[in-house]
Amino acid sequence: MPTLLETKVETRRYIFPGQSNALETAHGGDLLKWMEQVGAMAAMRFAGADTVTVGLDDVRFHGPIQQGSIALLDSYVFRAGNSSVTSRVRGYDEDRHTGERELVTEATMVSVALDDDGETVTVPELTVETDVGEELHAEALENED
Repeated sequence: MPTLLETKVETRRYIFPGQSNALETAHGGDLLKWMEQVGAMAAMRFAGADTVTVGLDDVRFHGPIQQGSIALLDSYVFRAGNSSVTSRVRGYDEDRHTGERELVTEATMVSVALDDDGETVTVPELTVETDVGEELHAEALENED
């Protein structure tokens, strides 16, 4: 059975002018696309199968990411159903010189696991084995309220 920490995926994107809006901050549509991608990676890692996104819920933008900054995106699975997987997805503004980061966006993502014929498949049970995993699990549940 996969553990919560084994599902954690992290990636970074440099915010160039092509990913920026007229205010020279990261375009929300690009952030949503990257959030969906990192959430899908976490879901597939957990399910051991391809997944499709059925919802990106409770999306919140807390602040901008300036052009020239780094967008750090991470995701981990915190709930599993029969064939569904629920992931927490977060985006941070990461200073390219110091590595300091600030949470700027977050969402809950629901995916469904599929076989090669496009039929739903059962996903494993999620386990949480460490203190760090417990903290992340509790944060995700709190975020849903």
